[in-house]
Amino acid sequence: MEQTIETVINLMAASAIAAPKAGGKDCLNIVAITGGDDLKRIADEMRQYAHNSSKENYWHRDATNTEGAQGLLLIGLNGAVTAGYDCGGCGYRTCVEFEKERELKDFEMGYSGPHCIMRMMDIGVALSSAAKAASMLNIDNRVQQRVGAAVRALGYIECEVAMGIPISISGKSIFYDRKTPSKASLAEKADK
Repeated sequence: MEQTIETVINLMAASAIAAPKAGGKDCLNIVAITGGDDLKRIADEMRQYAHNSSKENYWHRDATNTEGAQGLLLIGLNGAVTAGYDCGGCGYRTCVEFEKERELKDFEMGYSGPHCIMRMMDIGVALSSAAKAASMLNIDNRVQQRVGAAVRALGYIECEVAMGIPISISGKSIFYDRKTPSKASLAEKADK
C-alpha cells in the first residue's frame, strides 16, 4: 500500500499543479507527505493548537483524521501576491492600492492575511482538483483547513496560507463517521 499511497499523492499533486489559476500565474506551493511519523507529528501539533480555538473539539477530530491517514497533500499560497485583476474582492479599488495599503499580519491560528481573493480561489481550485483525482481512484480523502496551521508552524511548507488533504486506504473511510469529542470530554482529559 505504501507505493499506492505515493502514486495517489503524486497524481493529486499533478492535478493541483495543472489546475487553472488566475492569470495563468502559478503562486502555489505543493508538498506531499507520506511518512507516518510526520503525520503523527502534525496531528500532535494540531492538538497543541486546539486549546487556542473556540472550536477545540474540531481540532482534535481533524488531528485524529490526520494521524490515521497514510498520506497528506499540502497546498499553500507561495507569497502575498495579487492577480492584477483590480476586481475589488479584497476591499480595495485596485491591486496596486491593496498591495500598498494592506498590512500583512500573522495570526495565532496559523495564517497570514489579508490576501487577494483570486489567489484564495486558486487554492480552492487546486484543492478541488487534487481531491477529485483521489476520488476518481476511490481513495478516501478530506480537505482540511486546520492542518494548515500545524504544517506551517512545523516548517513542512513555506507559504502564507495552507490547507491539506489527508488520504486513507482502509475498509471504511476514516473521514466519514468522524467522531468529534465533546468539550466536556476534552476538559476531563485535561484535568487528568
